[in-house]
Amino acid sequence: MRTIYPFILTIIFTVFNYGCSTLSSITVGMTEEILSHGVDAMFEEGDLDVAEKSLPANLKLLEGFHRADPNNQKISLLLTQGYTGYALGFVEDVDAERAKILYSKGRDFGLSVLKKNNQFKNNFDGNLSEFKNSLIDFTKEDVPLIFWTANAWGNLINLSLNDPEVIKDLYKVNTMMQFVIQQDESYFYGGAHIYFGTILATQPRVLGGNPDLAKTHFDKAIAIGKGKFLLSNIYYAKSYAVQTQNSGLFISLLNKTLEASIDILPQHRLVNAISKRKAKLLLEKQTEYFE
Repeated sequence: MRTIYPFILTIIFTVFNYGCSTLSSITVGMTEEILSHGVDAMFEEGDLDVAEKSLPANLKLLEGFHRADPNNQKISLLLTQGYTGYALGFVEDVDAERAKILYSKGRDFGLSVLKKNNQFKNNFDGNLSEFKNSLIDFTKEDVPLIFWTANAWGNLINLSLNDPEVIKDLYKVNTMMQFVIQQDESYFYGGAHIYFGTILATQPRVLGGNPDLAKTHFDKAIAIGKGKFLLSNIYYAKSYAVQTQNSGLFISLLNKTLEASIDILPQHRLVNAISKRKAKLLLEKQTEYFE
């Protein structure tokens, strides 16, 4: 994703200079595989500076393709994934308000696809039971879209804990992540387990928090990732270890992250590089977290 090759430029010119929606859809369809490979290449990037500078332009490029073919579900998934990853990796630690905007964009791209399913659309604003029914038509094949949509939404809620209008949708995110666990708990190295570990660790017990169950989820995620997906350590440390005031575990998890090579998981060097930077930031703030 560092370079847009000449034939890609030709495709872009075709998409944005001709009004025929059919032609645009065909053209976008021809580039789907290229775009997917581009995302894979970005995940493999270990240089944070290169990734941070490349992502915004590539996200806008994806948005252009989305406008040319708004019904293309693969493009919508890439946008959901891209905005979520960009906000998590490069924005939320320095500008929470901007991160909220990016997470909202990621969530909305995902929801726009999910709402094409009538069952989901009709039950979207229902109560817990009705919302659970909204997912009845989805299968394991839908796990990536549901996970990344819920991931964006959950991160938005995590940054908006003082906003009742945002928090009221937490049950929807929980339901979507529970769907992911039921269908494919190993997806994205146990990402749904990381989510529930964080939620259960940070919520007060009177609101459903459960540190013991949170630890079970984190341990499961680490086992699924064989200790190579370092982001599990970050959320384990910043939520469970902090909430239980276990400074020893906090330091151990973060030092383990710093000592690990980003190459232990080559297909996700970027996530591991981001995790190492987050580990350093958390250790610098250690005195703020522990009495």
